[in-house]
Amino acid sequence: MDPLNVYEQFFEAEGSFNGVSRRGVKVALTAESHEGKIKYEISAAFIPREDSEDFRVPYDAVFSETVYEAPGRRSRKREEAFLSEFRANTDRMISGSGASVFWDRPLTQPRRA
Repeated sequence: MDPLNVYEQFFEAEGSFNGVSRRGVKVALTAESHEGKIKYEISAAFIPREDSEDFRVPYDAVFSETVYEAPGRRSRKREEAFLSEFRANTDRMISGSGASVFWDRPLTQPRRA
């Protein structure tokens, strides 16, 4: 199966990567199944957000981490468990980058698969 965004949302953020200020972030929980294995990955892609319509996602400020990989298939119960720890795991993943996600300032509604 192609990667499926289980959860995706944009938030205000701050950071600077490659000399470009970033004011937003796209975060996601993705599921991918291949040859009887399921893999879940969290990601954070920091975006310039130069105006209220700017949602372009560059590929130079992206963090990702596999949170689960094992034989099996997609499980809503497992996904809910990953989502309950999503913000803490994302903050841990980006720590050291100098960037921050403002979880209390969403730019879009969450999208769920």
